[in-house]
Amino acid sequence: MKVQKLQDKFKGWFIGDFENAIVRDKNFEIAVKYDKAGDTVKKHFHKFCDEITVVVKGNILINGQKFSEGDIILIEKNEAADYVSIDDSITVIVKIPSIPDDKHYTSE
Repeated sequence: MKVQKLQDKFKGWFIGDFENAIVRDKNFEIAVKYDKAGDTVKKHFHKFCDEITVVVKGNILINGQKFSEGDIILIEKNEAADYVSIDDSITVIVKIPSIPDDKHYTSE
């Protein structure tokens, strides 16, 4: 049995192709994120990865569109997106495949 703490993971990433993952896998990455109201992620895209966000709790904006508990959002590779947590929120993020450096910020 392996036991780790989510709080010890970089931004909630616990599975993927990175050194401190509880399971190291090149096929996908998974994170659980706890964001406070007003937390943001600048507009960015992935050249090789699709990213799926599941809203577990709270309300968020992606590209200005509101999503709430139970929504599942697929952002495909080369599609730019930004993120705002409207209130305290919990999301699960899956990236396919796992390429940790595949995050490219736009000039917008």
